[in-house]
Amino acid sequence: MLVLPLCQASPWTKVRSPSPGPSDAIGSAANGCLGGAVPLPAQGPGYVSIRRERNRYYGHPELLAFVRHLGAVLSRHTSEVMMVGDLSQPRGGLMSSSHRSHQNGLDVDIWFSLAASATAAIRHYPEGRDPRSMVSRGALHLSPAWGADQWLLLETAAEDPRVDRIFVNPVIKRALCKSASGSRSWLHKIRPWWGHEAHFHVRVHCPKGNPNCHAQAPVPPGDGCGRQLAWWFTPEARTPSKRKTGPHPEPIMPAACRAVLAGS
Repeated sequence: MLVLPLCQASPWTKVRSPSPGPSDAIGSAANGCLGGAVPLPAQGPGYVSIRRERNRYYGHPELLAFVRHLGAVLSRHTSEVMMVGDLSQPRGGLMSSSHRSHQNGLDVDIWFSLAASATAAIRHYPEGRDPRSMVSRGALHLSPAWGADQWLLLETAAEDPRVDRIFVNPVIKRALCKSASGSRSWLHKIRPWWGHEAHFHVRVHCPKGNPNCHAQAPVPPGDGCGRQLAWWFTPEARTPSKRKTGPHPEPIMPAACRAVLAGS
C-alpha cells in the first residue's frame, strides 16, 4: 500500500535482476524478500503494466497468476484494460520510496480507472500523473468516476481464493457495504485504509511450499461493515494529527533474505 516517501536508500533497490532458484516468498509484506522472482509481462489480456522504469514488476507466480486471471475476466466485459502498478522489486525487499509493504512478492497495486489501450495507459499516466480518484473531493462519497467496471474488479479479486485481503479507501468500502446484494461473503476481504482512492492494493496468501513466508493475522470474520468500518469516519480517524506518524523502527531482516540479496 502507499505510504509517505521513505528517506533512506535501500540496498534492494540497487539489485536489477532476480535471484536464481525456485520462487520463494520470505518474511512478511513489510519485512521480507522474494527469491526466484518472476517478471510480469508488460501486457496481456485485459491488463497493462505501467511505470516499468521503476523495475517493480516482479512477483511470486501465485501473484502473477492472480493478475492474469483478473485481466482475463475484465477482457470478457470490456475492450479497455486495467492498469497494473507496483508489484515488488527483482528480489523484493524494502523500496526507497512509495511503499513499506510489497516486500515479499505477494502485493500488487491496481488502478481503478481503465485505459482505452496499453498505449494510451503509458502515454497518459507517466510517473507523477495518477489516474483519477474514485472518491469525491470532500472524501465522503464516491465520485462520478466510479462504475460497474470498478465494482467488477473488486468483486472478482475478492472472490479469488488466492487473495488474502484488499485495501481500499474507507469511502469505497462503505459504498460496497451499502450496495452489495446476494452473497456478501467477499466483502470481508475488502479492508479500509487511508489513501487508496485511485487504486486498490491486493495481497495474496502465502503460497504452499514457502515455509519462510509469514502470513498476516487472519481477516476478522464477517463482512466488516459494522462498527469497525464506522470508526474510519470518526474525528479520531479523519484527523491527521491523530494518526501515527514518524520513522518506522527497522525490523530485523529474515536470515534467508541475506542470501537472496547477496546471491548472483
